[in-house]
Amino acid sequence: MILSIESSCDDSAIAITQIETKKLIFHRKLSQEKEHAHYGGVVPELASRLHTIALPEILHHAKDYLPSLKAIAVTNQPGLGVALLEGIAMAKTIAFLQKIPLIAVHHLKAHIYSLFIETKTHFPLLVLLISGGHTQILEVQDFDHMKILATTMDDSVGESFDKCAKMMGLGYPGGPIIETLAKEGDAHRFSLPIPLINSPVVAFSLSGLKNAVRLQIEALGGKENMSRQDRCDLAATFQHTLIAHLIHKSKKIFEHNKIVDFAIVGGAGANIAIRDAFGQLCNKYRKNLHTAPLAYCSDNAAMVGRYALDAYRLKRFTPLVDIAPLTTKKLTQGNLL
Repeated sequence: MILSIESSCDDSAIAITQIETKKLIFHRKLSQEKEHAHYGGVVPELASRLHTIALPEILHHAKDYLPSLKAIAVTNQPGLGVALLEGIAMAKTIAFLQKIPLIAVHHLKAHIYSLFIETKTHFPLLVLLISGGHTQILEVQDFDHMKILATTMDDSVGESFDKCAKMMGLGYPGGPIIETLAKEGDAHRFSLPIPLINSPVVAFSLSGLKNAVRLQIEALGGKENMSRQDRCDLAATFQHTLIAHLIHKSKKIFEHNKIVDFAIVGGAGANIAIRDAFGQLCNKYRKNLHTAPLAYCSDNAAMVGRYALDAYRLKRFTPLVDIAPLTTKKLTQGNLL
């Protein structure tokens, strides 16, 4: 079995995955959403301190599996350095004491593997990865070959949801709140610009849309003067416009890329309206839509463990002295993930 650890942001998670059957034997996650909600976003130092409490607590529940471990997997990039450090410290300690190999896991690659929890790997894929920190379309040929076809020029999808929710006084995390309110709103009441609608650039940009939401809130007299219906309508309009932007740019890739399987992963990939819109796009271009189970869209250790199964088979181990937390690097079109 492989023990996997996730601590890249504000979720502490540990999983145990059986190597031969790919079965998820154990998975537990403790979220820090309540602690960070007061600040309207994640505070890195607070996240780090909470990981030091949560990770040992979760590991205690998995202690019976420790003698059967063949490897340890841990997220080491990208993420909050002080948060990653807590998971890495635990992983290195267990690996050293039990004399088993260590697998360093790239967080974004793990999100792709959320599609394959308890099932076989299926490549090639086109992947839309939308999370709190990233928005990109990837062409994934296999374990080693993942190319970025489009990425965000500024804010990510998840970040935009959170910031717009904060501006409207809705709380944190913003994605689920805006999605819920949007169901009761009129998506055509307000006029928000679709980003890069006249640009040939195949990329995403959400800072302008976020600013347009801010201006609309000001026009309504500020968040203090917004009615519930105002919030529902603005949430619906924002979500509708964001989806139109994602579809518009993704369509440009669909027109030229022959890969028939398309997947949505990442925390924002749990948004049902986004899934439905891409379901229609995939039908139009005769592509097969794949989505991660809702329980594994946000950060979790099960996806880290599933990635580790393929890494273990390929013997992609990392010496204990070489693993360290790495923060987000700038990703541009054509880069290899």
